[in-house]
Amino acid sequence: MAEYKTPVLIIGSGPAGYTAGIYAARAGLKPVLVSGPQIGGQLTITTDVENFPGFPLPIAGGELMQNMQEQARNVGVEIVDDKIIEVDFSRRPFECNSENHNLFCSDSIIIATGASARWLGLPSEEKFRGFGVSGCATCDGFFYRNRDVAVVGGGNTAVEEANYLTNFANSVTLIHRRDALRADKTMQERLLGNPKITVEWNSVVEEITGTDNPLAVTGVKIKNVKNDKTKILKVEGLFIAIGHHPNTEIFQNQLELDGDGYIKTQPGSCQTSVPGVFAAGDVQNAKFRQAIVAAGSGCIAALEAEKFLSEKK
Repeated sequence: MAEYKTPVLIIGSGPAGYTAGIYAARAGLKPVLVSGPQIGGQLTITTDVENFPGFPLPIAGGELMQNMQEQARNVGVEIVDDKIIEVDFSRRPFECNSENHNLFCSDSIIIATGASARWLGLPSEEKFRGFGVSGCATCDGFFYRNRDVAVVGGGNTAVEEANYLTNFANSVTLIHRRDALRADKTMQERLLGNPKITVEWNSVVEEITGTDNPLAVTGVKIKNVKNDKTKILKVEGLFIAIGHHPNTEIFQNQLELDGDGYIKTQPGSCQTSVPGVFAAGDVQNAKFRQAIVAAGSGCIAALEAEKFLSEKK
């Protein structure tokens, strides 16, 4: 067991976490960053990224996060490959215990644990993830220009993504397990009135089919839950839009969360319900879920942590 003491502890290693680390290190705060179970966050399961400023050519999501990690190390962020499993925000310095039995003590904390997409849980889904299976139409929709794609879900996210994909795709099939959508009425009307969109009602995905060399999706096997009939939809992309869940389990009794489990922060700020504890990125922003937004909030959290520490001296 090792003990780490730092003015700023950063929990999470996505765009928000690395950006917070870069700003905190440049402020001379000697931050320690605990990477968590998915080093680099959700971008590591994304293929090419074309909408992150500063890269005139597409860059792989994993490579972008590797660059951020190297930049953070270069400016002085101490990165520990571990997972925080228990926190105590009742007193300062704050204490966090890790999976590897390390103790982290800090005067301020930046939480950047992100949110995870909910998946169907199919082996074929995992096989083709990043090779035709995606959890983000905004991230990957551009790559399906003039192709046939499908979206799974029936809520606002699914309907919004299906509508968005019609800007690129030749056709979009929405697969929903019920006979009515849960999305807002206005969004439903827009979807049902779009000639590019077809809805497969009362249907679930049983398997994703494709090729092995190269890995690529060629179709989706769906089953109608009313009559058990199955069929194959010929599509080259499948977007899973059945929701996200914030990675906030260990903070439930420590911080104020909203009804969906996201960390509540003050308007226009990353400050949580506990002074000195800040939240950045998808863990406190359920709306946008974009790398550039997460990075921006990581910057804000670091600047606010710096201000907090200077006022406590």
